[in-house]
Amino acid sequence: MSCSVGDRLGAYEIQASLGAGGMGEVYRARDTRLGRDVAIKVLRNEVLASPDSRRRFEIEARAASGLNHPNIITVHDVGNEGGMPYIVSEFLQGEPLAAVLRKEVPPLSRLLDIAVQVADGLAAAHAAGITHRDLKPDNLFVLADGRVKILDFGLAKAAAPQSGEENETRTVSDLFTSPGAIVCRS
Repeated sequence: MSCSVGDRLGAYEIQASLGAGGMGEVYRARDTRLGRDVAIKVLRNEVLASPDSRRRFEIEARAASGLNHPNIITVHDVGNEGGMPYIVSEFLQGEPLAAVLRKEVPPLSRLLDIAVQVADGLAAAHAAGITHRDLKPDNLFVLADGRVKILDFGLAKAAAPQSGEENETRTVSDLFTSPGAIVCRS
């Protein structure tokens, strides 16, 4: 489902389209309760029709919302409005690393700074048992102040199961290992 400027998803009023990815579309919206700008990701129509895709979307929201680190996008809320599931995250000002690299190759010191920030964020995700699996310049966002945020945990996978969990984890993994999937162990 697509949204238009002025549409509401719960307490969020759509302001503009920000782009689209494999599973969904992302919009800038206004959180009318807290008076702040946010980003909202909604499922595409073709993805919405698949129960497995809807389930993966929910798993993505849970996995990303469980991560709290300055170099990982913050998920604020999830919801469902008129059959349209959505994820609400912080609104970022800046541009994807891919866009930065198309303009110029930053100095080595800046590239190392970016690499350290990404490594810090990934270490936090790994400590929570989540592996990103789709790390690329399009999924790294460079903020106006120079900080870097890791986006889109849609292909993430849980870390290796601990002893005694293997059979349960393998069953879950078998269900959700297609593109856009997140698999988390409890």
